[in-house]
Formats: sequence, structure tokens, C-alpha cells
Amino acid sequence: MPFPEMRMRRLRRSENLRRMVREYSLSTADLIMPLFVRAGIDEPLPILSMPGVFQLPVAHVVEQCRRASDLEIPAVILFGIPAAKNAVASEATRDDGIVQSAVRAIKDNVEGLVVITDVCLCEYTDHGHCGVLSDAGEVDNDATIEILAAQGLPHVRAGADVVAPSDMMDGRVGRIRSALDSSGFKDVAIMSYSAKYASAFYGPFREAADSTPQFGDRRGYQMDFNGDEALREVAMDIEEGADIVMVKPAMACLDILRRVKETFRVPLAAYNVSGEFAMVKAAAEAGWIDEKKARLEMLYAMKRAGADMIVTYWALEVADELSR
Repeated sequence: MPFPEMRMRRLRRSENLRRMVREYSLSTADLIMPLFVRAGIDEPLPILSMPGVFQLPVAHVVEQCRRASDLEIPAVILFGIPAAKNAVASEATRDDGIVQSAVRAIKDNVEGLVVITDVCLCEYTDHGHCGVLSDAGEVDNDATIEILAAQGLPHVRAGADVVAPSDMMDGRVGRIRSALDSSGFKDVAIMSYSAKYASAFYGPFREAADSTPQFGDRRGYQMDFNGDEALREVAMDIEEGADIVMVKPAMACLDILRRVKETFRVPLAAYNVSGEFAMVKAAAEAGWIDEKKARLEMLYAMKRAGADMIVTYWALEVADELSR
């Protein structure tokens, strides 16, 4: 019916009416909290480009996980910064590595929390790339996926519930799945960064994870800004055994989130990345926008686009707000 018979504002007259007809909801169950755990420190180290986010020692990681659990956030994802780095990421595969230590501490002290671990070499290589290098100085795909499989296993032995390869090497999901299955970990899930773009919005993360490339860039393995290619990447990861797929970054790729959800109908994660977080923080500190309203608007957009779960640095604040 046309106006004046149809008046869309009739259902916007009060908060309860708006709640009754709201098409999408956001809950604490949608949130995954990222944490940076660093070896060799006793107190949190602030990340200057991400106000309120810190590199943490293991004990403080456990404290943050308790807070998350108390707010009914179901999961955290861990990124590790080792005490030493080298060209072949030796620290990544140790049973006593920093992520493994954090996983064990969380599992010993926080009941029921899902622990996801990032599987990538950029935090562990001295050159900052997501894989080991060939003699020609290029990232060696096939050599890298063997190390990634070896990296995931000690995470799972320590108690990780989900491993999340973020490197964008070809074949890594299948290689990790094979390694897990052959080692008796058939029930451990893989959350793959399936469509990860070579984005300008990762800058603050590289400070947080101490993973800035020392030469070149990551466009040889992270994606250009294509759409059909993203669907091919997701299809390959599902075929290789991914249980959850991810699109990263979220705000610049809402169309990709929608296309992935409509095409595959599998559990879909969105990563509300560091640059998105930092932009809102900076604008809010300048008094230009309302941070609380802006972050909710962004998260609702990701849900509307098709995300089932969202990795966000605002997890604690949003969960606290939603619980009131």
C-alpha cells in the first residue's frame, strides 16, 4: 500500500516496538575476543595504535578470559609474540611456545571457554612474512604449509578447541586437517581465514603482533580486491575441511560476507580488524563520532551481511553493554 495508508513509522514509535520488529539481533554469543600474548613480559604493554588493547603476559590473558567468560563471551582467539624470531619460525612449533602456554593456563583456570589459536608464521619470522622463504626470496607455499601443520599440533595438544590458519597459503587447510586427523584430533575444528584481502586496515595489528614485513608486502599471497576469487577460495577451504570460514577485513567486505553466506550456508566469521577499530577510536577521541553508537552500527552491519560470529577488539565493552 502507498502512503498515507502505509506508514512505516508506525512501528518505530517506541523502543519496544522497534525491538519487536527488529530483523537482526546482536548478542554476546556472536563475539570472539582477540588477545595478544607476549613472552618475556610481566605487565601489559599498551599498543599505541589501538587504545585499550595490550600485549599481555600469560597471567593477564587468563584474567581477560575470566572477564570474557563472566560476560558470556563464548570464545577468544590468541595471537602469540615469541621471545625470539628467526627465518624459519622455530618458536612456532615448540610444545612450550607462548601460545601453548597461554592455552594451558586458560584451560586450567577458565571452564568452558572456547580457545581458538591463530596459525600463521608472521609473528614468528624475523622477516615478518607469513611463510618461510625460498632461495629466491619468495614465500615458499609448500614448505610453509608443512610448518603450519606442525604449528597447529602443539596448540591442540595444549588444549586448543579450534585452530585458525590466517596465512593464505594454498592447501594449508587440507594439510592441517590431515595432520590433526592422523594425530587423533579429528574433533578439533578449523576456522579458516578463507577470504583475506591485502588490506590497508591491518596496520595497527602489525604493531600489536610485531609482524610488519621487513621487505615487500603480502600481496603475493593475500587477495586482491576481487569477488569471484573470494568464492573460489572459500569453496577450496570447505572442500579441504574448514568448519568455519572467515572474511577479513569486515567493513570493506560486507558484500563478500553476503555472497559467501548466500552461496555456501556454512558458519561464517567476520574480522572487525584493527584499522576499523583504530579509526573509530581516533574519531571518537577527537569528538567527531560517538564510539558506542558507531561500534554497534558496524557490528550490526556485519551481522546483516551474513556473519554468524565476529572477531572484535570491542568484545568486552559490547558484551558488557549488551548484558545491561
